This record gives sequence, C-alpha cells and structure tokens, in this order.
Amino acid sequence: MTSRRISRTLGVNIDHVATIRQARRGFEPSVLEAAMEAQRGGADGITAHLREDRRHIQDKDIWELKRQICVPLNLEMSIAQEILQVALKVRPGKACLVPEKRQEITTEGGLDLFRKQGQLQGTVRALLREKIEVSLFIDPDERQIREAVNLGASAIEIHTGAYANAKGKAKDRELRRIQRSAVLGSELGLRVHAGHGLNYENISPLLVIPEIREFNIGHSIISRAVFVGVRTAVKEMKKLIGMK
Repeated sequence: MTSRRISRTLGVNIDHVATIRQARRGFEPSVLEAAMEAQRGGADGITAHLREDRRHIQDKDIWELKRQICVPLNLEMSIAQEILQVALKVRPGKACLVPEKRQEITTEGGLDLFRKQGQLQGTVRALLREKIEVSLFIDPDERQIREAVNLGASAIEIHTGAYANAKGKAKDRELRRIQRSAVLGSELGLRVHAGHGLNYENISPLLVIPEIREFNIGHSIISRAVFVGVRTAVKEMKKLIGMK
C-alpha cells in the first residue's frame, strides 16, 4: 500500500432525496436541486438508480438530470430491457449495471456475471455502442473481475458492503479482499470504482489503495446533509478522499 496523493473522483448518489419526495408523491425535495448542490460542493458525478419499480428515482428525474447537470450522470440500472431502452434514449455519461430485487431495501450484493450472460453481454454491448461508459457492480472476487474483462466493461465498481458491515478481524479480511481486487482490476485494464455502505469514517482505510480511482457514495452524504446541507456534506467527503 502507498500513501502518495492520488487523483480520485467522487460520485454522489441522490436516490435518497427522491425517497423522501416519494413518501408523499409530491415535488419536494427537488432531486435536481440536490444534484446541483452536490455539484456546487465538488461532486465529480451524479449517480441515480432508476429501479424497475420506480420506488424513488423517476424517468423524468433522469431526463432532467441529463439536461441540467454539468458533470457526468452515472445511471445505475438493472439489465431489464425496459430500463435499457430508457438508458439508450437518455444516453448518460456512465451506466453501472447492478443486481436488483423488488423486496430489497437497498442493493444487497454484487452482480453474478455468470448468470444471464447472454442478456448481460447484450446490455453491455448496446450501451458501449452509444459511447456510454459501462461499469459492473461486483463483489471483490477474482472470477467476477476476470469475467468483467471478457464482457468488455470499461470499469468495475467493487461492492464494499461486506467491508462496511464487518467488525474486527473480519473487517481487515474484507479490506484485504478489496485491495487484491482493486490491484487485479487495474492490472487487467479496468478503471476501479468502489461503493456501498461507505461513510465519513470507514472510507479512510480505502484511501491507501491507489488503484481505486472513484468512490460512489449516497446514504451517508445525504444523511449528513440533513444537518449541514448537501453542498457542505459533499465538500466534507471530497476533502476526505483528497487527503491521501
């Protein structure tokens, strides 16, 4: 590991702003304004997950974000044909393919790239044809990383949920898994991202892994924003990831 300063980007996930809005099916808080405030705070990208059941982000949000924000829009999406068709019309800068279950509260793990391979490969190819950068949200597992290369993905996003939830020696083991995966992904020519369950405290050990070039964080930033505002919450996280 190294402590040299690394240039990293921060993607801010704004799904939870939409969750609050959808609690009353109204118009506030504004997803677009949250994205603009995140941008003003230094966000390098805005992430939004258009779920099949539309529980938070809506189609109109995706179109509005694409038109109005000045940083890349990272569309988290399943490989369902309906969602793919939206992505191909909107043409976000990036698309991150994630697993999706209707009953889950949040994404529970990484994609298994060996399931539904034909549909997965077709989705990746369709997105790449439209010049959309494709990342695959996977667990820190060597087989999955090598398959991501075979599928032609531009990047991988390492699922950090197990690390975020672990304690003691188990946390150290998960950190080592992430490090090995980041190194392998980088060696194989993939851009390495990381996300899920990361917050202002547990992100620090990941900052000494130079191969991780982007963090995508939502819940902890929006939670912090309740008290200090979105712009300040993003600034605080940007300062953290720029420290090493």
